[in-house]
Amino acid sequence: MIRLRTALAAAAAVALLPLTAACGDTEQGTAERAGTEKQADDAPEEPAADEEPAEDTELAVGDGFRYKDGVKVTVTKVRKLRAADFGEYDVKPEADQTGFRVSRDITNGSKKSIDLDAWGFDAQGATTGGTTESLFAENGSRLMGGRLAPARTGTFTSEYALPKADGLDIVFTMTRMDENMNILAEDPHWTGSIK
Repeated sequence: MIRLRTALAAAAAVALLPLTAACGDTEQGTAERAGTEKQADDAPEEPAADEEPAEDTELAVGDGFRYKDGVKVTVTKVRKLRAADFGEYDVKPEADQTGFRVSRDITNGSKKSIDLDAWGFDAQGATTGGTTESLFAENGSRLMGGRLAPARTGTFTSEYALPKADGLDIVFTMTRMDENMNILAEDPHWTGSIK
């Protein structure tokens, strides 16, 4: 019985090793700022010897975030929904709400297909807090889901309503929940104004 318990404890420790090793790493990717591409002959700036480069997850609309496996997410625009965006059976925002659409590109720079159903996303107000409600505006909508093959890019949208009293600034957050998920790393989020 003691040997069985020892064997089970050893097996559990071995099984948890990859999980604990992955959890010790709190960085899941790097920011790629819009319009700041370096020339090929420019050397990247080196951090001071006693400091490590910090992961930057505070992004602006137009910036990209590249995960360690090469998958890149770029929030391309945040725009106000128009009457023409809504189909006959869509639910429109209330009179005291601003309806808006967040568009994003996901480029699979990894070596295998990724499951887009294992990703989460959310928008919140950035001026006074502001909780959003999900909407669906049929015209121009591209729901995120399915699989994305290597070297392919998909463009996806999500629609929300924000109380007008909470302004026009929003924070959009992407959460990766597949096998590359890092529970200790901060999710990238983009701040921008509804245009």
